[in-house]
Amino acid sequence: MSNNTVDRRSTIVEIIQTRGKLRVDELRKKFDVSNVTLRNDLKKLEEDGYLRRTHGGALKVETVAFDLALIEKEKKFSDEKRRIGKAAANLVREGETIILDSGTTTIEVARNIKNMKNITVLTNALNIATELAGREGLKVILTGGILREKSFSLVGPHAEQTLQDYFCDKLFLGVDGINSKDGVTTPNLLEAKVNRMMAEQANEVIVVTDSSKFSKRSLSLIVPVHKIDKVITDSNIPEADFQRLRAKDVEVILA
Repeated sequence: MSNNTVDRRSTIVEIIQTRGKLRVDELRKKFDVSNVTLRNDLKKLEEDGYLRRTHGGALKVETVAFDLALIEKEKKFSDEKRRIGKAAANLVREGETIILDSGTTTIEVARNIKNMKNITVLTNALNIATELAGREGLKVILTGGILREKSFSLVGPHAEQTLQDYFCDKLFLGVDGINSKDGVTTPNLLEAKVNRMMAEQANEVIVVTDSSKFSKRSLSLIVPVHKIDKVITDSNIPEADFQRLRAKDVEVILA
């Protein structure tokens, strides 16, 4: 897919997220492309879960699951998140390239790698990029994309395209729900697609989550359990989940 196609589709997603609807005739004027091209764009974006096509246009896909703002999430289980962040940072080795997903647990990982040397961090989170900016020994790569104000994360086709250009050692993935039978989930469709691409580009997928997220399921699946290598959580993880994860060869680290 050309950069022009990526940019056009990213702009279409931005419009639909902002306004809730759009029309093909206005897109044709904006981009100066054919109806066939725009129909292909909308078909692809509908398949990817970004919108729902209508006669002559498209509507925003409404996410019905509960999606707390980052500032609200920071107040919950803060001690557990700090311990999890420290344990996760202990897994990072000099010379590695890691991905840090947006979230209140992953920013604790960021805070614990600040003084490391020769580490490259790829992230879609503005707050994590700001946290690590200017640290000697750390290289920070920020994806492009559409800003989700609730999570300070960048999502959409442009973010996904950026991730496809990199191969990384480890992904540290924060989640809104983890089910030891099904996998990890998030309330937002766009966030889920970016997270899924992160998992595809990483040699090792490490979920960082406090125990309150277990046995919860949000709207969008990120990855199933068999795609997870490690889970770092606190000692209040339900015993059934602990045993099921271990039975599926997922290493569980208690912080």
